[in-house]
Amino acid sequence: MKRWIIIASVLIVAAAALFFVRQSKLRAEQAPRTITVVRGNVAQEALAIGNIVPEQEVSVKSKIPGIVSEVHVAIGDEVRQNDPLIEIRPDPTPLERAEAQRNLEMARVTEDGAKRDLDRAEEMASQGLLSDKELESARQAHDSAHLRAQLEQERLDLLRNGRARLEGNEVSNRIVSPVAGTVLSLDVHSGDPVVPLTSYQAGTVLLTLADMGKLIFRGTVDEVDVGKLTLGQPVRFTVGAIPNQEVGGSLRRISPKARKQDSATIFDIEAEISNTGQAVLRAGYSANAKITIAQADSVLVIPERVVRYENGKAKVRIPSKNGKPAEREITTGLSDGLSVEVKEGLSEGDAVLEPERSPIEKK
Repeated sequence: MKRWIIIASVLIVAAAALFFVRQSKLRAEQAPRTITVVRGNVAQEALAIGNIVPEQEVSVKSKIPGIVSEVHVAIGDEVRQNDPLIEIRPDPTPLERAEAQRNLEMARVTEDGAKRDLDRAEEMASQGLLSDKELESARQAHDSAHLRAQLEQERLDLLRNGRARLEGNEVSNRIVSPVAGTVLSLDVHSGDPVVPLTSYQAGTVLLTLADMGKLIFRGTVDEVDVGKLTLGQPVRFTVGAIPNQEVGGSLRRISPKARKQDSATIFDIEAEISNTGQAVLRAGYSANAKITIAQADSVLVIPERVVRYENGKAKVRIPSKNGKPAEREITTGLSDGLSVEVKEGLSEGDAVLEPERSPIEKK
């Protein structure tokens, strides 16, 4: 009998202890949560979203039509100015070749006739049988026929060999680099047809070059923030591919005109990248630029969520002696959206109550 009494007493004590522990835990969970006013830094920043891009990209095109016969470079190669890039093999149709040959022959026949006419005119002029005006007309006709024959010869040379000298300039089927830089894209391969660049057609893009030593940030900023920006402001970049690397620069251009994007009004901006640290940047990286508009260092700060704004006044809840929350009006300063500066109304170390939890949060 005593044994059962002892066991029952132990169970009762254990149940009572568990009940008191549970009640204490519930009271602790239901007690108002507080945060402490501390000192910190608050920075107001404008956010721009964009990409890291070369300052200038060069699209290389051909001035003669044909077929790509050889490619001398690959993506990522660094080239110097006038380095060979691509060879173009002329690929005229039989009709084009025959037409060019016949045009040259007819131009030479015309030139020979004009030469004979000029010789006769000079002989008659020497005998006083021809006026100076008629002699000059014969010379002009010969010069025109000679230039026509020369043009047809150059055209045939281009069709046959891919090389010719036009107006003192060498036109070649070898495409060379117009600038020094890095090959960003290679858009053709051996065997691909090439449309030349002319005054009435854009031509085939063979490859794209850029100086990777001159990278900049191009992005957009919301109209709400653009009025607070000035040229030369420091910029911090967060690059998606290398989030742990620090990259810095300065704002260098703000578009004077807004544009619409997805019903939002935005402005284009550009920023120089001057401090990359150990980061290796590549063209096309997505990045966010944070432009510091104002900053307050070593000031009293509290979380923005504990401040309630009513009728233009900022208020917080603080603990009182009777256990009930009390409201206190404060004067706020800079805010970064998460933390806000407290200018008046609180002191360092003061306790501020967290916002009341919803019934769902309490459960």
